[in-house]
Amino acid sequence: MKTLFKPDLTTADKPSRTRLRGLGQYGLLIAFIVVCVVLSLITPRFLTVSNLMIIVTQVSINALLAFGVTFVIITGGIDLSIGSTVAVTGVVAAMFAHPDTYPVIVPVLVGLAAGLLLGAFNGLVITKSKVPPFIVTLGTMTIGRGLALILSKGRPVSNLSDSFNFIGGGQVLGIPTPIIILIVFFIICSVLLRKTVLGRYMYAVGGNEQAAKASGIQLNKVKMVVYTLCGGLAALAGILLTSRITTGQPNAGVGFELDAIAAAIIGGTSTSGGTGTMTGTLIGALLIGVISNGLDLMNVTSYYQQVVMGIIIIGAVVLDSLNQHKNG
Repeated sequence: MKTLFKPDLTTADKPSRTRLRGLGQYGLLIAFIVVCVVLSLITPRFLTVSNLMIIVTQVSINALLAFGVTFVIITGGIDLSIGSTVAVTGVVAAMFAHPDTYPVIVPVLVGLAAGLLLGAFNGLVITKSKVPPFIVTLGTMTIGRGLALILSKGRPVSNLSDSFNFIGGGQVLGIPTPIIILIVFFIICSVLLRKTVLGRYMYAVGGNEQAAKASGIQLNKVKMVVYTLCGGLAALAGILLTSRITTGQPNAGVGFELDAIAAAIIGGTSTSGGTGTMTGTLIGALLIGVISNGLDLMNVTSYYQQVVMGIIIIGAVVLDSLNQHKNG
């Protein structure tokens, strides 16, 4: 709709906000490069091809989750259930991935369908009940965890086919398949967010929900699509994780939602909605992965790593808050 592009729908100073987002991303990229340089000087093992491949492979799951969360946060919402969705979809996919049963496309499609349904359920409850997304997705987080335990009977689902395990553990032309999947979906999500009407609607809803509604945008439909997309990307992450560890673990994905949200916020996605990019989210996820890997190489215990990551997350939120006050 043409009314979508009127100044009152987004903000009157959209060009300046766009420049600020660009400057923020450059700052994040510079910080990322500085961290990489420092770590390469501290530990020579960091800047090796094999280690860099390991970092990106490990980051792929968190990045896919963060892409979905970015969609949600841009519209002014939140999704705390994606970690449980990873567990449910992984178990469901594993149940159909035993050797000599179904072609590999079947467990993939079944797992994706499960994630899309869980995401759509979130969207339906949020739009129909008007209950805050934080409460709804907190509830579905518990539901999802219970479903994963029920379906698996509390035990890992093992004995998966080689073709399924190839998804997370194989290589194509020497490149790990998780990296290829990450690149493909980064491009898809970026195009969807920046080059489509749906992406513009997401920014509009998060930037000013009342103005978006007045312009004729159907808020409930946009939110339904966003939460469904988030569930689908969480399902893809769950399938990838299950394939990598070669078992469907009902306890998988614990705390994954926090890492994904952290990546999005560190990447510049505003907690108040209306601002964010997939490029920033990807850099945020890579920064988390690089710091974690560097601390591992320096033999820093996981306890200290959690403290470091917590400080980084708080710092990102504080910077976002200061930026919001400055622009307000």
